[in-house]
Amino acid sequence: MDELELLKKDWNKGTDEYKNYSDSDIYPMLHKKSSSIVKTLFYISVAELVFWVLVSYVPYAFSDKMRARLETSYENPLFTGLTILGFAVIGLFVYLLYKSHKSISSTDNAKKLMESILRTRKVIKYYVLYNLIMIFISIPLSLYFEFNQNIEFHDQVAAFDSTQMTVLVFVTIIVTGVFLGIIWLFYRLLYGILLKRLNRNYNELKKLEV
Repeated sequence: MDELELLKKDWNKGTDEYKNYSDSDIYPMLHKKSSSIVKTLFYISVAELVFWVLVSYVPYAFSDKMRARLETSYENPLFTGLTILGFAVIGLFVYLLYKSHKSISSTDNAKKLMESILRTRKVIKYYVLYNLIMIFISIPLSLYFEFNQNIEFHDQVAAFDSTQMTVLVFVTIIVTGVFLGIIWLFYRLLYGILLKRLNRNYNELKKLEV
């Protein structure tokens, strides 16, 4: 438990010793805690970028079959465009979190700190929303690419009757929904806990501003 949480606990107990703390005493604690949270978020985003680079590079480097399939996929402008967009968004996300961390670390004004926290919250919410949308789009697109590039799969699907096509569509919807749920839970755990702490700091700063 950090210094600020201990202080809150003692306030709730009604200890007179801690009622003498002024806003100027509390602000540095909130500042330090907020900076630490955003720094952690930045490190997580960097780790995620490295993870996706490795996921993209390792199959290409060590599997001839995967290399051939990827090279075929990259001949499709849509696949190439989505891949570039994905890495560009993650790179932008890393940059914005780094900028937020620098902004929070350097400010000595409660109002500016609150604004930086709000910006950080928005960046993360938009990033998670973007990833969920991309997953929603990418699974049907993956089937589309597989249909066009895998002759065996293409022939199987082309031979489907209406019932089999309905089942394929239904299974695709279910898989997409399950995958979206898993990713949403992952981001909720990964970023949600830190965002809740950041929100608490924001609410404490609002009290100082009153």
